[in-house]
Amino acid sequence: MSESVESPSSSPSSTYPVDEYQSAPCSAVTGPRKPVRLQERRGSNVSLVLDVSSLNLSAVEPLCSISTPKETILHLLRTSTRPLTPTQLQEASVETSRLNSEYQKIPPNFINPAELDIPGHALKDRYKTILPNPVTRVHLRKSAAEGDEADIYINANYIKGYNGAPRTYIATQGPMLNTVEDFWEMVWQEGSTSIVMITKLKEKKEKCELYWPEKAGSYGRYELSVSIVKECDGYTIRDMIIQVGSDSRQVRHYWYSSWPDHQTPDCTGPLLRLVADVEDHRLSLPTPGPTIVHCSAGIGRTGCFIASSIGCLQLRHNRKADVLGIVCKLRLDRGGMIQTSEQYQFLYLTLAQYSRQLGDTDSGSESPSPVQTSSSTGTSSDRELQART
Repeated sequence: MSESVESPSSSPSSTYPVDEYQSAPCSAVTGPRKPVRLQERRGSNVSLVLDVSSLNLSAVEPLCSISTPKETILHLLRTSTRPLTPTQLQEASVETSRLNSEYQKIPPNFINPAELDIPGHALKDRYKTILPNPVTRVHLRKSAAEGDEADIYINANYIKGYNGAPRTYIATQGPMLNTVEDFWEMVWQEGSTSIVMITKLKEKKEKCELYWPEKAGSYGRYELSVSIVKECDGYTIRDMIIQVGSDSRQVRHYWYSSWPDHQTPDCTGPLLRLVADVEDHRLSLPTPGPTIVHCSAGIGRTGCFIASSIGCLQLRHNRKADVLGIVCKLRLDRGGMIQTSEQYQFLYLTLAQYSRQLGDTDSGSESPSPVQTSSSTGTSSDRELQART
């Protein structure tokens, strides 16, 4: 809040200048008075000069800056934190009322359309109120070189990972019919080797366009072919080859289709297995690129997956998880991440379950054991199918 600096001799009555007639004592009325003309009422036009050379300006407190609501929100998102040990996390995960209150206090940090000065971007937004943060927005450089400003736009944001590692993830909306080519452009440009899809193609209405082929297909300048399909417990893996001219790369696509929109799964197991599977694949590659994650809007289920991934790494390395801090940091990169209070509570339950699988120790003396994936357990639910060409 701004403070005004006043002279020691100032008083409330001296806030505004007072002329000599107003400050003089009233005299008894003895007869008609000569009308006072305007110039006379305004007093002398002699300038008043103040000598401030003797003032100790270093002792005067500087004026405080006034924070805007946006700055207050960003400060809150940057500084909010609640790291919990495994025991504390498990206890907190069942405190439904407290978690709901904690979630409701987190600013969503949605982007005002006025902040996104990009002509034609609305044609590429699945939801008009879910917009990418301009600071962390992904730019398609190839389209930018063509000079059409609308073509550089994709509704996607870079997301920081564990310990603030830059561009670990990309959170984006489910591709639309007119953005499928942009999506593959982003995959190629960013060198991404993993795509995580957490939505059905339709849930009462369209949630995502089918953007990959059954066997092989063309998407703009990209040729795609599916080499392997693998059914796991709760999700499906597809290994694809993406090719441009003589250059080709391999991309792994994870499709978790059983998570309902705006809701939560019945159990945490499939999500934890998916998180572990994606992380293991990322670590097996020398240059994995950002993991691209999307649902329909790219904030709810997408936020849950990314937050779970970061939280699991915190527990493995630090024996603590900071769910509040994770969600706040995610919303700095993309507004609205973790879309409902139920998803926020499910995130706590997921990490509490993971902490049990690591071993219920708060001291960090026990070395963590990884969560086993369906493929590592060798269950009968894993069925690897070679795609016929």
